[in-house]
Amino acid sequence: MSDKHAEKKMTDLGKKMLKEVEGGEGPTFETPLRTKSNTIYDDGIGCLRLGEKKELRKFLSVSQARTFMQTVAIAAKTKRFIKEELHTSIRGLFYQLKFSLGEDLDEDLFSEQSESNALIEDLEVAMGVMREDLHLTTDRKGVVAGALKIRDKFAGDETVINCEKQGRSGWMIPSDVDNGMEIEELEADWVLVVEKDALWQRLNEDRFWKKENCLLITPKGQASRGTRRLLRKLADKKLPVYCFMDCDAWGWYIYWTIKTGSMNLAYLGRDFAVPESRFLGVTMQDINDYEFLQKLTIKAKDVDIKRAEEMLGYPWINRHKPWVDNLNLVLKTKKKIEQDALQGQRLTFVGEYVKEKINNKKWLP
Repeated sequence: MSDKHAEKKMTDLGKKMLKEVEGGEGPTFETPLRTKSNTIYDDGIGCLRLGEKKELRKFLSVSQARTFMQTVAIAAKTKRFIKEELHTSIRGLFYQLKFSLGEDLDEDLFSEQSESNALIEDLEVAMGVMREDLHLTTDRKGVVAGALKIRDKFAGDETVINCEKQGRSGWMIPSDVDNGMEIEELEADWVLVVEKDALWQRLNEDRFWKKENCLLITPKGQASRGTRRLLRKLADKKLPVYCFMDCDAWGWYIYWTIKTGSMNLAYLGRDFAVPESRFLGVTMQDINDYEFLQKLTIKAKDVDIKRAEEMLGYPWINRHKPWVDNLNLVLKTKKKIEQDALQGQRLTFVGEYVKEKINNKKWLP
């Protein structure tokens, strides 16, 4: 979304409230409910999204007046950020707004950042914008290497970033990959998402992305907003997305967050989800297929068992028999296996494993 469009959205919100006041009414703010009960899995788009339930907040309400005032303050402040062409983090916004309400009032507008964070999300969903459109940044976390060139217009400069020329470090994915940033050249054929940075470094040292003409991306654990948004954009370019994670509670969670989105970001729907993605491994079946792995399994923790049981109850997961079989194996054997174990035979086996799984279509949906 352009700065001009985002600024207009905030202006229109203010004009609507002013019109209500001029008409003798109290100003209101309507936003969809971001609750578990209002989060649904949409078969049509293959990801989580919000339902139709909404909440109407009123300024002339004792229970809602403070929240209403805080929401308006965030809208006004982010509009100023856009106008001034400046960016800050959500932490920076909190400190911008954490001020006394007046000389005679010993009370802050915000006492905890969790208050402002929740209301930023309310603005996103109610106004149809992303926080990045409001000049709010989040942590940079993901890294990419491969045949991808990005044109980045930022702070008055314009730079073309070649992700093949980033050495051992790769290109750090920013929190905003939309505004002032565009894919200029893309020659890779597919994308490999590697959960752990250590395994990404292993494959990068082998120049796996160059040999196999793919993009090598690591979210370094849970994928950030910027990484998830970039994956969506790459999938829109018709690149297959394969995910390479641990066979444990965290690996499964990271994968399904990439694939279907998460409940706390369900309001962003398909913009931050990649339903086309596939789980390459590591899987429980690998323990049988690769004999050396049988000695490298780890005892599953309670959290792994609990997560497996929960996942079997999700309709968007239990419809896939291969996932049901793998999760049941976890419950039966009480074992798990990390992607790092693939280095147990030899360090370069990791790349061979990835190629074999893709060539033989041995993945989970």
